[in-house]
Parts: sequence; C-alpha cells; structure tokens
Amino acid sequence: MANIGDYATTYADFDWKTPERFNFGRDVVDEWAKEDRPAMTWLGAGEAGEERNLTFADFSRLSNRFANAAQGMGVSRGDRVMVLMGKTPEWHVVLTGLLKLGAIAIPCAPQLRTKDLKFRAEHSGAVAIISDSEGMEQADAIREEVPNLRHLVSLGVERDGWEPYEKLMDDASESFTAADTASDEGAFLLYTSGTTKHPKGVLHTHGYTHAKRVQAHYWLDLQDGDLLWCTAGTGWGKSIWNVFLGPWSLGTEIFFHEGAFDPAERLDLIARYGITVLCQAPTEYRFLANVPELESADLSSVRHATSAGEPLNAPVIERWKELHGLTIYDGYGQTENTLLVGNYPGLDVRPGSMGKPSPGCDMKILDPEGNECEPGEPGDIALSGRVPALFKEYWEQPDETEAVYENGYYLTGDRASRDEDGYLWFVGRSDDVILSAGYRIGPFEVEDVLIGHPAVAESAVVPAPDEDRGSIVKAYVVLASGHEPGEDLIKEIQDYCKQESAPYKYPREIEFIDELPKTTSGKIRRVELRQREAAKTAG
Repeated sequence: MANIGDYATTYADFDWKTPERFNFGRDVVDEWAKEDRPAMTWLGAGEAGEERNLTFADFSRLSNRFANAAQGMGVSRGDRVMVLMGKTPEWHVVLTGLLKLGAIAIPCAPQLRTKDLKFRAEHSGAVAIISDSEGMEQADAIREEVPNLRHLVSLGVERDGWEPYEKLMDDASESFTAADTASDEGAFLLYTSGTTKHPKGVLHTHGYTHAKRVQAHYWLDLQDGDLLWCTAGTGWGKSIWNVFLGPWSLGTEIFFHEGAFDPAERLDLIARYGITVLCQAPTEYRFLANVPELESADLSSVRHATSAGEPLNAPVIERWKELHGLTIYDGYGQTENTLLVGNYPGLDVRPGSMGKPSPGCDMKILDPEGNECEPGEPGDIALSGRVPALFKEYWEQPDETEAVYENGYYLTGDRASRDEDGYLWFVGRSDDVILSAGYRIGPFEVEDVLIGHPAVAESAVVPAPDEDRGSIVKAYVVLASGHEPGEDLIKEIQDYCKQESAPYKYPREIEFIDELPKTTSGKIRRVELRQREAAKTAG
C-alpha cells in the first residue's frame, strides 16, 4: 500500500483486495508467529504492576489452546460467545482462538451490568461467557434466566459453577487447525446504542477483520519498529480496530496497560516505554491539555498521534502542536464500519475538520432528497455502496438493517458539511444518540433504567454540552406523586442508575420538570430539550 501523501492517486486507485477465504488467527497471527516478532508489552495496574512481553508465537500457541478448549466445551463454528474481560493479554488470546474456531465473539465492556448482559445474551443466543473477576458477579446473576448460556468460564478466580480458564488451557493441545472461514462469514457481534429501542447487534465478517489493515496503514501510519498505544477499552469497536486487528495485521507491537486513566502516569508511561504511535480518546487529549505536566512531559518518542470517537476541539489540537510539535490526526468512524473520514499524514490538517474520505470509502453529503449538498451546506453523511469494512447486518433485525440503506447509500445517522477543498466538518447526530467521552449512549437505555426508580414517573435524556467530555448525559425527570425534588434525590437516582446499568451511562445532570414536551401523538420531543441545552451554552 502506498503512502497517503499522494491522496488523489491513493483514493482513485485503491482496492480492498479482500480474499474469498480468510481467518485472522491463521492468516495473520500464525503467519507472524513464524518470525521472532514481538506482539505485546503488557503492564498491569498500580505502581508495582506486573510486566509481560509476548510474541506472536506466544499468541499463536495460546490461541490454539483456547480454540481446542472451547471446542471441547461444545462451542462450534457460528456460535456466539460473550467476552467480558478487561485489558489483559488473555483478551487477545480468547478473541484469536474464537476466530480460529469460526465462532462469533461478542466483546463486552466490563462495566456492563446485569440488565445489559442479559439483553446481549438473550438477543445473540450466546452459548458461553468468558469473564474475569470484574464482570463475573454480574454475569453470574443471569445464568439461571438465560438457558442458552451453557458455559461460564472464569479468568483469574475460581467460582462455583464456572470452569476455570487456567485449567481448560492446561488440558488443551497447542495444535489446532483453524477453520477455513469465508470472508462473508460472521466474526464479531458488536453492540451499539439505539435511540428508542434496545442496543443493536452489529455483525461483522471475516472480511472486516482483513479490512482493518487499511486504516492501520494509512491513518495510524504504522511502520516497522513502532510501538502503538491505543488506550481504548476492550468492550468497544475502537479496541477491535486499534488494539487488535489493525496493528497486528501489520505485525506491529502494541502496548497494553491495565490501569485506569491517570494524566501524570499516562505521560510518564509514554516516555518510559518509548511509545511511537499514540491513539487516545478526545476526552483524554482534552484532560491532558489542561494538566501542567503536559508542558514538561517527554514525548520525544511519539512521531504520530491520532484521535477518534467524537470531534476533537481545535484549541486542543493547537495546544499539543504548540507544546510538543505533535499534530493530532482526528478520524471519524462507527461501530458499523471503519474509519470513513480522517486526517491523514501527507494531508494538511485543518483543526476542527473531520478530514477527507478514507481510501476505499466514497463518502457523500446528501440532502433529504438524496442529492449531494453544495459546499458549506449541511447534510447526511453517507457511504456509497458496500465495502468489506461495512457491517453485514444488524443481528436478527432486518427492518433496522434495511432502514440505514437508501438508494445504494449507507446512511450513518451523522451530519456534516463539505468545504470547497473536500474537507468534511461535523455538525452532529441526526438522531438522539449521545456522544460522551467517546461513548455512544442511546437515550432509551438510560430512560429505561430511570423508569425503574420509584420516584421517576417519566424522563427524557439528552446531551448537555461539556468542555471535557464533549457532552454529558442529562435527564429531565417528571417526579411520581409523593416525591419532592432535591439534591439528595438526584444522588439517589444517579446511584440507582450506576447499579442498574453501565456507570458511563448514568445521568451526570438531572433536572426536574413538571411536564415533558411532546408531539400531538405523545412522542417526547427530545429535540426541544436539546435546543434548550444548546441555548444555555450560547447564552
């Protein structure tokens, strides 16, 4: 693949070159294992965190063991398996082993609660869960309610009714013949947020696992000898992109840190380990831009920095450039696809812009009639045709799948404008999904939890602007009879939400309201509440 520097030529001549049959475990991990090539430097949490260095040969052997263990349990090609694990090398072992087996992995954020896990298990028909200690208690609570979950595998701890990962691995052979999977077979099921319904299961294929090398090459700009640190959590599409499939496709070693985000520690680790390519969430760049340690940090090893998840503010980009000469290359993509638009090495970066369409992605800005918008006119971001990095379908939701396609275009649900030079500028969501600190949060998910609290008669959830997180979740709440508004009740409702659903979804602001704005048919007009929040900021 050529460098993106000659953008016009690269874009015009691009070919995905997707093979008819492909298995990432066999054709990538096992192939790199033939060389003495490092795959991961892992650092545990805390000051005395354990350090492990693993090669592709290590992951090849370990993933073979896990594939054999899973097959021995009765997991078959096409079966769905939930993976509820934090930032540990075993996450890569399990995902690679499932790919070799031909099973469909469902990466889940460890923060998910019982309600979230039960929905995913029932909706997907998952036959097994592999969990570390963080998610085990929540997963254990659904086992009796979801009969299709036949196997529960525990990592790091022993628990009644669970099969220890370590014992399964000890008894398994290191020899395994990977399934000869077709490129259109299912490989991953990633859950994304909806607006008025439950989360949707996004089915990606083995062709998608091949396609991820493209954004790793052009956007991450990975080169021989690089050490990449992508800080994304393991339950999100971005981690599949940039902590697994993308870098390993190019044989790049990753740095994998178990610890939570701490600004001073983050900057220290970049220097200590000589990180060459850094990929962070916009929120992390914003927080770091405001800490005094950034000014004196040694970032001399970093030659390339990227950001994705939500638009990155121009002043943040400019501060990193001013202090360390680093240009942060912002990018745009979704759980359903890949990096559709990006700022690339070789292109002039216009701070605040999404960049230009990615190679292989014919992006349009469309008006409501499906015509291309004039420069400067906002419209729907649309992808022309189907590419291998685009999802196959929403799992068992054909109507939802059909709804995002129109006249040969995939409609992203986001809006942007295009300038005279072809750069795209993000405008916002065309639906109600909230983008907060890199998370996509469906208002229905939060409202569904809120209604379970006895004080809540009705609620509507919208984004409220926030300097650090971009947006935060705000809930407008109509109280049930017999309850009085107050700070104590706000905290009680927030704590309830944290217990019932993933903590990142809880409403950081709650405003009590006598009546929600609605249409004549009774639907909540969230748009009116969003406008109210925007007006506060503008004022």
